[in-house]
Amino acid sequence: MPVKVIYIGGSGRSGSTLLARIIGQIPGYVSLGEIREIWRAGLGENQACGCGADFAQCPFWRRVGDAAFGGWSNVDAAEAKAAVESFTYLDAVRRLRSGSRAAISPENRLTDLLERLYAGIAEVADGATIVDTSKGPAYAVALSSIESIDLRAIHLVRDSRGVAYSWCKEVPRPYTPGRVFKMYRLGALASARWIAHHSIMELLSRQVPVTRLRYETFTENPQSELRRVLSDLQQNVPPSALAFVGDSSVQLDPAHVVAGNPMRMATGALPLQVDAAWRRDFPRLQRVQVTAMTWPMLIRYGYRP
Repeated sequence: MPVKVIYIGGSGRSGSTLLARIIGQIPGYVSLGEIREIWRAGLGENQACGCGADFAQCPFWRRVGDAAFGGWSNVDAAEAKAAVESFTYLDAVRRLRSGSRAAISPENRLTDLLERLYAGIAEVADGATIVDTSKGPAYAVALSSIESIDLRAIHLVRDSRGVAYSWCKEVPRPYTPGRVFKMYRLGALASARWIAHHSIMELLSRQVPVTRLRYETFTENPQSELRRVLSDLQQNVPPSALAFVGDSSVQLDPAHVVAGNPMRMATGALPLQVDAAWRRDFPRLQRVQVTAMTWPMLIRYGYRP
């Protein structure tokens, strides 16, 4: 049986963690965060899992390590991280333009590494569909080259001005008591990254099923938009499975989310509303600069420049 993966791709700071947490709470799905970062955040920094336990002590991830590699001690975290990073945006664009879905070259350990990891996750999760919020489109292209993975993707889009404003803010990551982590920030690079990520996600639709979802529309009509994107990806989800999603809030249970923004740790009732602080607080000059760089894609995605 193929390992089923729903990949949420696009730019960071677009609401992917919330979206994935909701989908992962539907029976038959499991949300695990930015799996691409497991080698750094999990093995390297031993950050807390969404369940509250440190990665090394989380029973779910310990079982995944055993199933995939005979224990995490058999994995060189730095080597694994380097293998993931060796497949670049340029590699992804070349593959997408050529239409190739062939396995990545045998010299690159990436294919074997990811195949074993996702198979281990599927085994521990009892065959549930994995929801991966790694977002980077190059990583999605790498996953698409693995025959044992049935990959489908949600192309998540948020207004570039809101994304750029969010990248400028300093956001603490309260992952483990006694240690302070902060989410990294981007300045002017946020706009270039926004353009690159969305451009490659559009190309990805040539190889795997992809459906687009706007963050703003999702927060305004959560149930109807969830039903639409899941239907687009041929996911058979009965309406009753979304009963925990209200018009303006959602009830979340703990989940084994390995990396992502602080919302991955949140439980209980969470509001569903558009974060539009950028309209009030984003300095005018910076807002104009971002608009000037991204306006063609803003129009394509239905935003007003």
